Amino acid sequence: MGEESSWFDFLPGLGALTDLLRHQLGREAPGQGFYFTGGPFAESHFTLTHVLSALMVLIFVTIGSLSFSAAMRRGGDEAIVPPARFSLRNLFELIGDALWGLARNTMGEKPARQFLPLIGTLACFIFFSNVLSLIPGFLPPTATLKTNVALGLTVFVITHIEGIKAQGPAAYIKHFMGPVWYLAPLMFPIELIGHVARPVSLSMRLMGNMVADHKVLSVFFFLLPLLLPVPFLVLGTMVAVVQTLVFCLLSMVYIGMAVAEHEHHDDPGHEGHADHGHAHAAAH
Repeated sequence: MGEESSWFDFLPGLGALTDLLRHQLGREAPGQGFYFTGGPFAESHFTLTHVLSALMVLIFVTIGSLSFSAAMRRGGDEAIVPPARFSLRNLFELIGDALWGLARNTMGEKPARQFLPLIGTLACFIFFSNVLSLIPGFLPPTATLKTNVALGLTVFVITHIEGIKAQGPAAYIKHFMGPVWYLAPLMFPIELIGHVARPVSLSMRLMGNMVADHKVLSVFFFLLPLLLPVPFLVLGTMVAVVQTLVFCLLSMVYIGMAVAEHEHHDDPGHEGHADHGHAHAAAH
């Protein structure tokens, strides 16, 4: 059950490069990596399609960011008033404004300012990766576990680094021990499992939704390319937006909870933001 074809298959030399890397990385033998040792999953199915898709999304996001940055550097009215015609600058301004409002309401204004570049980068990459599934012949990089695990681990590592920086190592680890000392042997493994499950859930949720969405679109494009897929394209766009929102919202909640104790001392109004973040985490 291999990966479906894409426009990248027509690139000259891609097959030879894939074979070379498959050999160099030791992915020729069956059962390598996350794959089982028998049945339809006996082959490793090593490809570079998701890497090329992610690279294409990265180039697009970089161009859009540079376009927005160039407009800001020019200054004057041109930097304040958006252009009359819709452009990449408008698109990135729209995404930035939406994320700023969401981050401020979820984390509080001070953490939102600090982590908006991270959340904005995640949102742009995930959204445009998801939208790539709506174009026939392209595969979204977020439909692979490798890409999503990298995103989830990035959030996981930054969450704990910032938590330790904000609260100090001793105070941060103390939160894993429970409210009273005699519950520490029970609470510590439970909290540890809960935190490890966060990047797993982020990765699996995003991958599952994008794989299902892409497969549905592919089936209807194959049956009748004209008109029939239009409702599913609209639904796919909604899925792309919602999955980006869920990933970023949960990332903000996790980071906000990690730095909440420190921010509570600096900003008395942050307690409401922290409680708001807990409510979002419970809802999802």
